[in-house]
Amino acid sequence: MSKVNLKGRTLSELEEFSLSIGEQHYRGKQLFDWLYMKEASTFEEMTTLSKPLREKLAAAARIDSIELVERQASHEDGTTKFLFELSDGKRIESVLIPPRTAFYSPGARNEEEQKRLTLCVSTQVGCALDCTFCATASMGILRNLTTSEIVDQLLQVKKLSGKRITNLVYMGMGEPMMNYDSVMNSTEIISTGMSIAARRITISTAGWVPKIKQLADEGRKIKLAVSLHTLDDTARSNLMPINRKFPLSDLLDVVKYYYGRTKQRVTFEYILFDGWNDREEDLRQLIKLSKTIPCKINIIPFHSIKFIHPTGISAKLHPTPHRRMGEFVRRLREAHMTVFVRSSAGEDIDAACGQLAVKVERRQQQPRKMTTVSTTTHYQPA
Repeated sequence: MSKVNLKGRTLSELEEFSLSIGEQHYRGKQLFDWLYMKEASTFEEMTTLSKPLREKLAAAARIDSIELVERQASHEDGTTKFLFELSDGKRIESVLIPPRTAFYSPGARNEEEQKRLTLCVSTQVGCALDCTFCATASMGILRNLTTSEIVDQLLQVKKLSGKRITNLVYMGMGEPMMNYDSVMNSTEIISTGMSIAARRITISTAGWVPKIKQLADEGRKIKLAVSLHTLDDTARSNLMPINRKFPLSDLLDVVKYYYGRTKQRVTFEYILFDGWNDREEDLRQLIKLSKTIPCKINIIPFHSIKFIHPTGISAKLHPTPHRRMGEFVRRLREAHMTVFVRSSAGEDIDAACGQLAVKVERRQQQPRKMTTVSTTTHYQPA
């Protein structure tokens, strides 16, 4: 009989496992604390458990870990990207974003967004949604991550960085709502066992409507971010094919429903593309939206994906010039909207979603080896 991987199991699942091997119910809580609070990677480290019990656990179970393949750290702002290899050889990314590069807003210096060390984690190997501006799209979808693989990104980055991570965002490779059960199990583990409160966890979705409704109905305390990028249906369908399945009318209706059930403001993510979504009419539509749905706007600079040799619409996308971006943000704030501007964190490394994984994938014919591109960090205390 194959051994059970205990990492990624919730408290109730660990309690059930304990009973299944003839142990008391409370052993599940002990395992939970050792795995997530004390971050044990072997049973031998669980020194409060008797040696016979540790041997019994080792015979019935295992503790899997993902493996670091490559690490890049920005010399400019300390943003660090980690490329991990899974047990089947597939690869995913996590990005650690220092507090001073997370957001900038002159009118919101005391907001919690200004005081955090944020980890961005992946939920899938690749992505099925084929957004035209995302490097991950070029991979297609390979598979969902397990709860263990999601949780372990946080565990491994904590060990590798030596830093206390205060916030978690599910904004890496993949669409979290298409891996809903594993994602929600991971948020349960992290919020109850790893010292990151649910209110400091954000799930980002391209607009998977049924799961947004489910999230609202379940009354979870985690935050919701929606990749919006435009309020023009045709333009959004061109940028994000998911809009053909769940058009803006359906998406905005379910966001209203979400706010009605949770009373939590949604964050709309908005990458500015020159000539696509930075026009006067785009401003007016966003301002109108803010009057009907309580929200925040997260303005994100566009990271080039030229390295994947894009074609079609992807090849026509260019970042809005800085001056026009500043004017766009100023106008939104004058309309009394809450606006954060994501800095171009990690521009000197492959910091945008999917960039490092795709580049390394294209080098796979070369012998694999551990490569540390940079270990210099410039973190500020969280």
